[in-house]
Amino acid sequence: MAMQSIRFEKTIGKLLEEKKYQTLKDILVTMEPADIAAVFEDIGEERMPLLFRLLPKETAAETFAELDSEWQELLIRGFSDRELHEIINELYVDDAADLVDEMPANVVKRILAQADPQMRREINEILRYPENSAGSIMTTEYVSLRPKMTVAEAITRIRRTGVDKETIYTCYVTEERRLLGAVSVKDLLLTLDDETPVSEIMDENVISVNTLTDQEEVAQMLSKYNFLALPVVDQDGRMVGIVTFDDAMDILVEETTEDIEKMAGMLPSEKTYLRSNAWDLFRHRIPWLALLMVSATFTGMIITGFESALAAQVVLTAFIPMLMDTGGNSGSQASVTIIRALSLGELEFADLPRVVWKEAETAALCGSALALLCFGKILLVDRLLLGNPITLGVAAVVCVTMALTVLIAKLVGCTLPMAAKKIGFDPAVMASPFITTIVDALSLLVYFGIASALLF
Repeated sequence: MAMQSIRFEKTIGKLLEEKKYQTLKDILVTMEPADIAAVFEDIGEERMPLLFRLLPKETAAETFAELDSEWQELLIRGFSDRELHEIINELYVDDAADLVDEMPANVVKRILAQADPQMRREINEILRYPENSAGSIMTTEYVSLRPKMTVAEAITRIRRTGVDKETIYTCYVTEERRLLGAVSVKDLLLTLDDETPVSEIMDENVISVNTLTDQEEVAQMLSKYNFLALPVVDQDGRMVGIVTFDDAMDILVEETTEDIEKMAGMLPSEKTYLRSNAWDLFRHRIPWLALLMVSATFTGMIITGFESALAAQVVLTAFIPMLMDTGGNSGSQASVTIIRALSLGELEFADLPRVVWKEAETAALCGSALALLCFGKILLVDRLLLGNPITLGVAAVVCVTMALTVLIAKLVGCTLPMAAKKIGFDPAVMASPFITTIVDALSLLVYFGIASALLF
C-alpha cells in the first residue's frame, strides 16, 4: 500500500508539472474525499491549492472536511472570499462548527463573515454547548416529518429537503419540535398505501440523548444499538439535532487515542505522530516523566531505610528488580482490564466488591504459580548453575513476597481506576506509570518487612 501511495503521488506530481489539469480532475473525481485528502496532504502545501480548485464544489467541501486543521487553515488563507463562501456553505453544520472551533480568531472571523446567516446561527448554536458533549458534536441537518403527513407527503418532503441533510435513512417525527417517533425510508417505501399517516408506521420508542450527554457515551450507544443516527434533545425535550455514526467513529478513535496516551504517561496530543515535531513530543511527555521521577524518590527512601538489613543480607538486593517488575506488570494487567470495562460501560462503582473479589482470586492463582516458579528458579539457576549462596530462608522471603506483591498489585490496579471514575477523573490516568510507582513502593515495604521478620 505504501509503494502504491508513493507511485500515485509521483503520478499526480508529473501531471501537475505537465499541466494536464483535466486528466487530474478526471482522476480526482473518481476518488473518495478521504483518499483525496490523503493525497493533498502528501503532495505538499505549494501544490494543494491548485489541486483543490480542480474539484467540483460538493467534492471540494467533503474533501475539505477530511483534512487536518493545519491544512484547512492553509487553504482558507489562500481562498478568495467567494471560494470560502462556497466551501463553508457546502459543509455540514457539525463540520463547520468543528472548523470554527479549531481555527485561530482571525480565521474564524473571516469564516463567519462568509457564512450565510442561517449557517452562522447554527454554528453558534452548536458552539455554545460544552466541549465533548452531544450538543457540541451534533448536526442540525436532519429530516423532520409531521405525524399527520401521509406516506406520499413524507416521501415528497424527503425528496425536496434531503439533499441538504446529513442522512435521510432515518427520519424523525416531531410536533412543535417535540420528538414523537422515528421512521425509516425503508418503512415509508414498503408501505403499500400512500395515504397511510406517518403516525401509524413510526416507532414511538425512540432512544435519544440529551445535549449535555458525554460524547463517549453517545458513541457507545450508537455502537450498542447499531443506529445510523441518534436524536439529540434539549433540557425541555425538544429535538435540536442528531449525531451520526461517522461522528461516533471519530469520537471512539479520539477517545481511544487519548486513553492510550494517558495510560502511557503522556499528555493527549491533537496532532498525528508524523506531524508532531520533537518539541511537541517533549511537551507532552516531560510532565509525566518528571512527576514519576520525583515519585520514585519514595522507593529510594524505602531502600535507604532498610540499608542496614541489606548490608546484612546483600543477596536480597538481587531480587528487588524482579519483584518490582512483577508487581508493576500485575498491576498493569488489572488496571488495563478495568479501564477497558469502564470505558465500555461494563462496570460501575457499585461493582467494586465483585471486582475486588475476582481480582483477589486471580491474584491468588497467579501469585501461587509465580512463587512456585520463582522458588524453582532460585534452586536450579541461582544455587546450582550460578553457585550463589542463597539460603532457603532467603528463597522463602522472596517467594512469599512475590505472592503478596501480585495480590497487592492487582487490588491496587483494579480499585484505583474505579475510584478515579467515581470522583470524576479519567480512569486512564490511573494506568501503568502511576500504578507501577505505587506498587513498587508497596512491594519494597512488604519485601523488607518479611525479610526483617524472618531473617533478622
